[in-house]
Amino acid sequence: MNDVLSVRGLTVTVRDKTLVSDVDLTVGPGERVGLIGESGSGKSLTALSVLGLLPEDVIASGSVRLTGVEHELIGADERRMSRVRGRQLAMVFQEPMTALNPTMRIGDQIAEAMLIHRTASGRGAARESAVELLDRVQLPAETLRAYPHQLSGGQRQRVVLALALANDPALLICDEPTTALDVTVQALVLDLIVKGVVARSSALLFITHDLAVVATVCERVLVMYGGRVVESGPVGEVFTRPRHRYTEGLLAASDLETGDRRLTTIPGNVPPAGQFPSGCVFRTRCRHATEVCATTPDWSGSEATGFACHHPVEVAHV
Repeated sequence: MNDVLSVRGLTVTVRDKTLVSDVDLTVGPGERVGLIGESGSGKSLTALSVLGLLPEDVIASGSVRLTGVEHELIGADERRMSRVRGRQLAMVFQEPMTALNPTMRIGDQIAEAMLIHRTASGRGAARESAVELLDRVQLPAETLRAYPHQLSGGQRQRVVLALALANDPALLICDEPTTALDVTVQALVLDLIVKGVVARSSALLFITHDLAVVATVCERVLVMYGGRVVESGPVGEVFTRPRHRYTEGLLAASDLETGDRRLTTIPGNVPPAGQFPSGCVFRTRCRHATEVCATTPDWSGSEATGFACHHPVEVAHV
């Protein structure tokens, strides 16, 4: 079966600076894929490229294909992309207030999303569907009459999720959707996201810097650093047996593992976008780097289970 999302050779540039370089990414039908890395690694730029929402002076090249859409998304004009966004492709952003119209009631916003894409036969049918959507995200029907400012952060994020699922998209992209929420509400929203995509057999691309969230939500993970994918594979394999030194550093700095292990930090900072070093983009922060790392590393393995590192973490053979 064809992939729901296929990204090949995605490169994002602004003037003479490269922000994202040669990214390959696939999400299969019903698959939940995590995209992780520190801030500045290129995760959100990758998502915005798929959505066709890059600023005018930022240029994307390569290929982005989406199931059910005949045309190539890279280079598609706004008229074409507006037919895709909200229908075959939907997004849940980090800050829900930026995705909601403060002057419209919640019910009108959900109904409008369905009427624009003609997935509801009329305003009455759209309103009935809106009530069902709110129930699925555990919000009462009275929420239809509320304005965004009358809701809590967790309630607003659940409304955004309802909006994203309104037209049964083939792919749902979530970009740090729970960062601003407290732990209890975060767990609820994550559960609703998983249930929402599973119920509709949608594919999910989940962008975050929280490894514990990826371990809970996703089946496969891609690790980004310096605008490149440096490692990918099944979540259980990558998190228990990382190969790239950057992935190793992320895991050592996280509380994903239990026990009395002291957390460590990765020295230095992510270089500014467009100022990444040649060769291995992580080499300036890696204690294992040698001269060979100044050349572009090759992938050791397939996209499904691969890494790009000259001095990978040794894996014990059982």
